[in-house]
Amino acid sequence: MKIGIFGKTLEDNYLPYLSILFQELEKRKAEVWIFKPFYDKLKKLLHFDFTPKVFSNEKLEIDLDFLFSIGGDGTILDAIPYIKNSNIPIMGINLGRLGFLSSISKNEMQQAIQHIYTGNYSLDKRALIQLSKPSLFNKVNFALNDATIYRNSNKSLVAIHVYVDDLFLNTYWGDGLIVATPTGSTAYSLSVGGPIITPGSENFVIAPIASHNLTVRPVVIPDNSKIKIKVDGREERFLFTMDSRQTTIKKSDEIILEKASFKINLIQMPEHNFFSTIREKLLWGVDIRN
Repeated sequence: MKIGIFGKTLEDNYLPYLSILFQELEKRKAEVWIFKPFYDKLKKLLHFDFTPKVFSNEKLEIDLDFLFSIGGDGTILDAIPYIKNSNIPIMGINLGRLGFLSSISKNEMQQAIQHIYTGNYSLDKRALIQLSKPSLFNKVNFALNDATIYRNSNKSLVAIHVYVDDLFLNTYWGDGLIVATPTGSTAYSLSVGGPIITPGSENFVIAPIASHNLTVRPVVIPDNSKIKIKVDGREERFLFTMDSRQTTIKKSDEIILEKASFKINLIQMPEHNFFSTIREKLLWGVDIRN
C-alpha cells in the first residue's frame, strides 16, 4: 500500500506520535512517500528504520492509496492543491488544536491505521467552491472552506454587489464577504454568525463580515448557483482569499464563483460522524444536566 505523508510545521511534541506512525507503517510494509519540505525537517529529528520516498513540493504524481495529513485543519487545506481531482482519500491526524477536518486524534492514530488496512472506514465526499473568473493562484482556483473578500485597509468600508444566477441579491457594506461551502460553514463563516450546514447538503453560505446594516444576515443558496461579485469602494485593490491562499484583486475585476467539478474524499472512521464531531469540538452538551 502506498501512503503519502503531508505536513508543514513540526513541533517538538509531534515527534513521539510521528515515531509511532512510522513504526506502524513499517510494520505493515507500507510504501511511504513524504512531502519533501516536511521530510527535510523530519530527517534531522527522527530515525527511520526504512528509507522513505519523497514527493515534490510542486506536484503530486504518485498514485497513492491514501494521504495522511499531519497537523490541523490548515494542513489539510494546504494539501488539497496537491491532491486536486485525483480522488486520493485524505486522513487528517490532528496534532493541532480544534480539528474539524483532521478528526483523528493522536491517541486514535494506531486504531485508525488498523481501520485503513481492514477497510473499516467510509469516505466523506466534500464539495469545493471554484473561482471561474478571474484566473488567480496559479490556476489553483478552488477551495474546500471558503472564498473571502476583505477591504485592503482600515480607511474605508467596502461595498460588495452580489448576484445569484444573474439575479441581484444585495450590496453588502462592511469589512468583507464570505462565500462558504458546507465544510467552511464551521470555519470563518461560523465566526460571523453563519449557520452550520451538514456535509452533502448541496448549499453555499453567503455571509457578510462586520456588516454596517443590522438587518443583513447570512443567506443559504443551492450550490448549483453561479455567484457573481463586483467590489466597490475608495480603495483600488481588495484582498481575496481561497482557503489559505491570498492575493489582491482590482476594483474592476468581476468575480464568478461556482461549485467545483470534483470533490475531496475525507476518511471517516466508524466511531466518528459529523454530529459527534461538532458536539465534541464545539462542546455541545457540556452541561451539568447532561
